[in-house]
Amino acid sequence: MAVRVFLVEDQKPMQELVRDLLESVGGFDVVGMADNETTATEWLLRHRGGWDLAIIDLLLAEGSGFTLLTRCNTEPGGAVVVFSDFVTPVVRQRCVRLGADGVISKAQFGELRAYLQAFPGRVQQAQEA
Repeated sequence: MAVRVFLVEDQKPMQELVRDLLESVGGFDVVGMADNETTATEWLLRHRGGWDLAIIDLLLAEGSGFTLLTRCNTEPGGAVVVFSDFVTPVVRQRCVRLGADGVISKAQFGELRAYLQAFPGRVQQAQEA
């Protein structure tokens, strides 16, 4: 069964890049996408428990990924990874405090690949425990 991904990214080229990465790693299915906080919040409310991994940018054309991070952790769902251009030590700490399972800079695209490659194994281990 594929890992269900909800992607929140406002830049079309980055949306496509992440989708291509998910496809190349394999085992992922993008079940929802949003490019702003309002649309993302509406999707989360309509699809409670309908995702296994959310990949969220922090700075959106409208709204904030910080708010979505908090929302994701109050709704049934899965892991949340922040994938942003603006990852600093302070931002990383704030994201972790808000419940992020991972915080990755877009400048470190390879780290996202590594996270995704390890993700299915963690899901399987959790189900077997």
